[in-house]
Amino acid sequence: MSKIKVGIIGGAGYTAGELLRLLINHPAVDIRFVHSSSNAGNRVCSVHEGLWGDTELTFSETFDLEAIDVLFLCSAHGQSRLFWEENTRPASLKVIDLAQDYRDESEGYCYGLPELQREKIAGASLIANPGCFATAIQLALLPLAAAKKLCGEIHVTAITGSTGAGVKPTSKTHFSWRNNNISVYKAFTHQHLAEISRTLRGLQPTFGEAINFVPMRGDFSRGILASVYTECDLSADEARKLYADYYADARFTHVIEGEVDMKQVVNTNKALLSVEKYGTKLHIVSAVDNLLKGASGQAVQNMNLIFGLDEAEGLRLKPSAF
Repeated sequence: MSKIKVGIIGGAGYTAGELLRLLINHPAVDIRFVHSSSNAGNRVCSVHEGLWGDTELTFSETFDLEAIDVLFLCSAHGQSRLFWEENTRPASLKVIDLAQDYRDESEGYCYGLPELQREKIAGASLIANPGCFATAIQLALLPLAAAKKLCGEIHVTAITGSTGAGVKPTSKTHFSWRNNNISVYKAFTHQHLAEISRTLRGLQPTFGEAINFVPMRGDFSRGILASVYTECDLSADEARKLYADYYADARFTHVIEGEVDMKQVVNTNKALLSVEKYGTKLHIVSAVDNLLKGASGQAVQNMNLIFGLDEAEGLRLKPSAF
């Protein structure tokens, strides 16, 4: 089988760095270009320094969409639509957009959450990769929505690492402010609420309750831990069986016994869930790596599905257990 020819737009950020780490070691991939206007001519490993010794690629200022099979868009939110205003997509080109521009499945894009619609992704040409918080929270709630068991308000508190804020530091993300600190931001207004609501109501159209989401900035580099609870009439055993059955065929999402720790998933494409019942409330804890299952790892998972590869190809990664 000939290798999949890959191009990357917006190659200098954290998401692109993780994507490159995966694709350089992917046995079925040939990276044809990594575009970055601000770094054109520089070696990729001079920006993504963890790749020293792994690649001789350089950032390019130009690109040829006719020369590749799949394009990954890794620029900031809003830039993907601008890109397509200025460029024409070849009819055979597959696109995986890691920004939020097409997550409403507009203009022919398929929402790329494999645990939700694996078969649809496998037949798609245009993929809108889910957001990181959205991935963790939806995985905590998909089984309930699919079983039409959402019946009350949903309460979510989730904390993310500093890489979730992007590579460019701001007054609220640089080390001296974030170190030894924790804070709430975008309470009840986070942009990922839109895709979470759309998915849940797509599975359970009668669900109209609030999703109360309080995101938090953590004093660590990567990972998301989401604590989700809602009223539920299932017993603890019924709920655990519902979740185990729903994710029985999921390659990367696992329902485990006992507590979930973020360190179990960091540096992997895994999502781990725990399910417990407290009185009338069902409590689900969900953990993902925001840069992998929450971004670049899921993008590669989607690429594997599109091209008929083993879903885990290039994604057999070891967690940082200590």
